[in-house]
Amino acid sequence: MKDYYQVLGVSRSASADEIKQAYRRLARKYHPDINRGDPQAEARFKEINEAYQVLSDQEQRAKYDRFGSDFRRYEQAGFGGFDYGSQVDFADLFETLFGTRHATGGGFNVSLDGQDVEQAVELTLEEAYNGTQRTLQFSNPNGTPRVITVKIPAGIDTGKRVRVPGEGAPGLNGGRRGDLYLVVTVKPHAQFERKGNDLYVTVPVSMYTLLLGGQTQIRLLSGKTLNLNIPPQTQNGRVFRISGHGMPLMHSNHYGDLYVTVSAVLPTNLSPQARQLIEELRRLTETPG
Repeated sequence: MKDYYQVLGVSRSASADEIKQAYRRLARKYHPDINRGDPQAEARFKEINEAYQVLSDQEQRAKYDRFGSDFRRYEQAGFGGFDYGSQVDFADLFETLFGTRHATGGGFNVSLDGQDVEQAVELTLEEAYNGTQRTLQFSNPNGTPRVITVKIPAGIDTGKRVRVPGEGAPGLNGGRRGDLYLVVTVKPHAQFERKGNDLYVTVPVSMYTLLLGGQTQIRLLSGKTLNLNIPPQTQNGRVFRISGHGMPLMHSNHYGDLYVTVSAVLPTNLSPQARQLIEELRRLTETPG
């Protein structure tokens, strides 16, 4: 026995609007003109129509809820007395759902908008910083290839989508083509960590530079080099905030900030003379006065 509610993917307490929305979505997905040559889609489309034909009519739905999908047998035996075949005008139904009906010698053509399509893309952090593009290839309904190039704006982050109008699934009988959405994932970076529009990086700095002051260089995502001034007696682990050197904000001229943590690099393989000098330095700095 068929479960029409299960066919449409709704609960038995679903409202008329919920049933209509479920049917609309499934009818678009399994319509034979969109799935040409697919007998399973055609069978599914017929099953969806059958379920909607019953559940969209209050009287038929009540009888189905009472007797199940065999309610026609009860009617044929004299229970209910209604003509099932005269309940739904499919031309009116499609006009109501999809908004267009064209008479064609007693028949009708349905105009359906194409479905939106999502495509996952991975970017490096450098690509997300500088902006990039992707060339994608799809197959048209007739099997011919369709190649499009999509620009991805600088500053984009994981989870963001890039909309490409009119590059989704084709419409039916004059319906507009759906849209293509690129769903972005930005891969982790070996050096920089991103938090929103700010960037965080740890750079090694020699003990002597931390003690005496100097400069250290940072290679940025833009490819440029930034010279960071290190004041004398800088403590290991100190964080420097550099305004305007983080990620770009999408579609603007503003940038986040860069946070630089300095990490002391200690000398190794000390010679006896070097060790003696360091011990003298310790004595001088640890001796009061």
